[in-house]
Amino acid sequence: MCQYDYLIVGAGLFGSVFAHEAHRAGKKCLVIDKRPQTGGNIYCEDIDGIHVHTYGAHIFHTNNKEVWHYVNRLVEFNHYINSPLAHYHDELYNLPFNMNTFHQLWKEVRTPAEAKAKIEEQRSAYAYITEPANLEEQALTLCGKDIYERLIKGYTEKQWGRPAKELPAFIIRRVPFRFTYNNNYFNDPYQGIPIGGYNLLTERLLKGCDVRTGVDYMVHRAELDVLADTVLYTGCIDEYFDYCFGRLEYRSLRFEHKRLEIEDFQGNAVVNYCESEVPYTRLIEHKHFEFGQQPHTVITYEFPDLFEPGKEPYYPINDYRNNQLFQQYQKLAQTKKNVLFGGRLAQYTYADMDDTVAAALDLWKTHASKSVSPK
Repeated sequence: MCQYDYLIVGAGLFGSVFAHEAHRAGKKCLVIDKRPQTGGNIYCEDIDGIHVHTYGAHIFHTNNKEVWHYVNRLVEFNHYINSPLAHYHDELYNLPFNMNTFHQLWKEVRTPAEAKAKIEEQRSAYAYITEPANLEEQALTLCGKDIYERLIKGYTEKQWGRPAKELPAFIIRRVPFRFTYNNNYFNDPYQGIPIGGYNLLTERLLKGCDVRTGVDYMVHRAELDVLADTVLYTGCIDEYFDYCFGRLEYRSLRFEHKRLEIEDFQGNAVVNYCESEVPYTRLIEHKHFEFGQQPHTVITYEFPDLFEPGKEPYYPINDYRNNQLFQQYQKLAQTKKNVLFGGRLAQYTYADMDDTVAAALDLWKTHASKSVSPK
């Protein structure tokens, strides 16, 4: 008989939710992570009372009432509303693309009808493009020159590390326009940040579980696997199988954090920098996530980065080649007995936090129902 019912590889949100449900069901869990702390990418570092989103801005938002109630049973959320700004050559524009944005772009535009007419006028200049061959052509047919050149082109090229003319058209399937003066970035009815930071959520999810950090599963795999009846693996799926079909591709990120002895740096939590000549894509001021009143502030520059071994994988590159490769790994994963695969890295996907919680709950329910012996 094994020491644990579950070995959970990865103490991020997916692994932590699964561990919480397993513990509630009376199962004994060992949760490990190769980082020195739990929380995965939602981990926050406390810098003199400011909860710094170490791995980039995370705003919890959802239209799933069940998920919202689930996380609120664990921690209390504030009423933060995500309203980022876009910076382009000393001009600031509201995001998402709404009536404020359109008026800032075209001063004569004040009403929804005028905005729609202006966008259609801009799009019509590219009506000759019937089958966009790349991202640039796709964006021009969707929104026209002004929005594309100021607010999409440079930012997207920095994100992907390639010229827009070399990026596939499917990256931008649509450009969401909102013809109201509403700067709420998300449409979801539930939104906020945990009061006290995301670490509190992780700690409460993992309460009652054995947790070991600074443990690399791939190095100690043989000795760890024998400790539990079932393994939940939330790391990179290609790494689990020793890259037998080849490496999946990602984009990475790099962060530079700075403490400043001023009360407020930019007056907003998130500002996107859309110029190609500015190397970072976003500047984050963390105190605004929790309406901080500290006499100092902490800012973070977010830089897109090439992914290579040793760097953190953030965004999957879901092109044809990588999707075909992932399907091969997925089929191989289905042959593994007593091993579950879950989370954004094991599923080679980008997932919002609410989707991550929902997916972890679904996996637990599915697995738990199969584990119940028939009477």
